[in-house]
Amino acid sequence: MLNQQLMVKASWFYHVEGLTQAQIADRMLLTRRRVNELLAAALQQGIVRVSFNSPLADSVEMEAELCRRHGLTDVVIVPTPNDKAQMPLVLGRAAAMFLDQMVHAGKVQSLGVGWGATLRETAHQLTPTNSADIKVHSMMGGLTRGSEVNTFEIVRRFAKRLNAECHYLAAPIYADDPASRDTIIAQSVFAALLRDAVDVNVCLLSVGDVTQESLQVRYGLPTRTEISELVGAGAVGDLLGRYLDQDGCEIDHPLNRQVISPELEEYRNIPCRIIASGGFNKRQIIRACLANDLVDVLVTDSETASWLLM
Repeated sequence: MLNQQLMVKASWFYHVEGLTQAQIADRMLLTRRRVNELLAAALQQGIVRVSFNSPLADSVEMEAELCRRHGLTDVVIVPTPNDKAQMPLVLGRAAAMFLDQMVHAGKVQSLGVGWGATLRETAHQLTPTNSADIKVHSMMGGLTRGSEVNTFEIVRRFAKRLNAECHYLAAPIYADDPASRDTIIAQSVFAALLRDAVDVNVCLLSVGDVTQESLQVRYGLPTRTEISELVGAGAVGDLLGRYLDQDGCEIDHPLNRQVISPELEEYRNIPCRIIASGGFNKRQIIRACLANDLVDVLVTDSETASWLLM
């Protein structure tokens, strides 16, 4: 399905938007030869005739509209799975394919990653390559309880698949209180890790919601912190462990002063910020990130994309 999506996307750019093969190659992070092969295969397989003969054409049109409306560099839309439990697998596969293209094109010098079920699947699906010059950095502290996802393992897995140098942020996602957080990040080792986490040219994150489906809600919130407090303060979800309102701004809550992750203004300086998330429960936080220009490349599912364009 993803190979067919590449064919449809290249054909859309060529036949509808009128881009040259060189422009398409640059846009899709492919070689001109690969673009030529995709265009030829689309014709041979009947995907392109007078009009597009594939349901994926709708996704490509939505991708173009989301890029136009929100000033995004790129959007990758995959079909929404019937079983929502498969959402991390589907999105992870698409994110891995996009990252593979960037690595192959030499667009990744250093990579910052978060954690979550989708990024765990992304790391699983990445094509093994020898990218020893790339440095992989953990961008946020991890969970210290719960057995569903080993958050500290995810950054190692990205580095292993790329055969790259790995830099861990071996800290909990939240300190006990703002003063403790300040003490932790004042230490030179943590100050350097947080500085390096945003001194990357590409980052790949997911976002969290404010329901019990969120790993962070289930296992990451400090004792005595209730999700109802965060929702009451206007939170629709989190990015980098920082809870945001519907406009993509941090809510006024002590938790945002306890989180061990880069400040959003520092995160904004990363040249290519990829967010891979989807599903009904993630819609509000994805829209919030789009509203505050916190994403350059969005990887999501078709139903979420359609909702974002309503």
